[in-house]
Amino acid sequence: MRTLLLSRLVSLAMLCSGILLVGCNTSGNSTSKGSAGGKELRVILLTNGDDPFWDAMRSGMEKAAEDFGLDKNNLKVEMDKNDGTSKGQIDKLKQYAGQTDIAAVAISVTDADNNALARAMKDLAETGVKVITIDSDVNREKYRDSRIAYLGTDNVIGGRELGKAARGLRPDGGIYATFYGLAAAANVIERTSGFAEGAGDTFTKADSLSDNMDLTKALANVRNSLENNPNINTLVGIWAYNAHAIAEAVKEKGVREKTTVVVFDAAPKAIQHMNDGNIDAMIVQNPYQMGYLGTKLMQALHTGDENVVSEMFPNLAAGEDTYVTELRVVVPSSDSPLKPEMFDSNTKFFTAQEFNAWLQERGLQGS
Repeated sequence: MRTLLLSRLVSLAMLCSGILLVGCNTSGNSTSKGSAGGKELRVILLTNGDDPFWDAMRSGMEKAAEDFGLDKNNLKVEMDKNDGTSKGQIDKLKQYAGQTDIAAVAISVTDADNNALARAMKDLAETGVKVITIDSDVNREKYRDSRIAYLGTDNVIGGRELGKAARGLRPDGGIYATFYGLAAAANVIERTSGFAEGAGDTFTKADSLSDNMDLTKALANVRNSLENNPNINTLVGIWAYNAHAIAEAVKEKGVREKTTVVVFDAAPKAIQHMNDGNIDAMIVQNPYQMGYLGTKLMQALHTGDENVVSEMFPNLAAGEDTYVTELRVVVPSSDSPLKPEMFDSNTKFFTAQEFNAWLQERGLQGS
């Protein structure tokens, strides 16, 4: 399907004298939602739920809209926050398919193996809307053809880096528990497996708990895990808000001195917890970059800008349809036992002070 897509792009480029007109339909469907005639169209980022994580992505989308002149192509950016369920995303995708003012959609998939969700993505694409995944992908073996490409963190590598952090903080190993939102999300599956790989055989998993994006349950999960497994000494936050739940429960139970806390993402509350000494390491994604480049890609797919598409995905026709965004390790200070050489050479290493300065330079509250 990727070969067919690229060949159609090339053919249409030649047909339109080297420039794909906004109204050309690269999906092969005659009902393409073009913006010819001046009608304003939307490029939408459909989240999996509501969290401050998405605020940085929205900022990236808005900056991209400005830098790449989306208004000149009668496009505007929009973020649509889902309710944390696959049904919510399916319903929204079906609504989009019946609307005529949507050019492209980037979706953070709630359930990688959900056939109905993949079908809704395909149905939307068949109306002429360009569909990509962002932050969390579909099951690539089953549903790769439900989207054009994935843009975001390599979550296996991210999980592996989090595991390396745990191993660096506890060289003798430990007993750990992982906490996350949706068990079926691809990023959860990939991060948890990556963590086990990075931590190594000296670490043993005692608990792995989902909260279904319920913040009250997220806190209760950590409390219960600590009560039921008194030998746990390493707590692992897989989604952004899990960091706050872990730090709060550890404080409540008075077990900070014996407990290592490593988490994904840098939500505003997590940053404060690290500043207060409650978190030992964060593996931080770059949602700003995801929003920025995702918007750039959606505009390029809609307008048929093959140069941008091939620059980001040079081997798309060969099935290389993932674009990996940045990762950072953030530690409280230079006194941390964690050092840059412990991690992948492509992973950036920051102290909390350096990371806070990086956020301030970009006007961000979190990442």
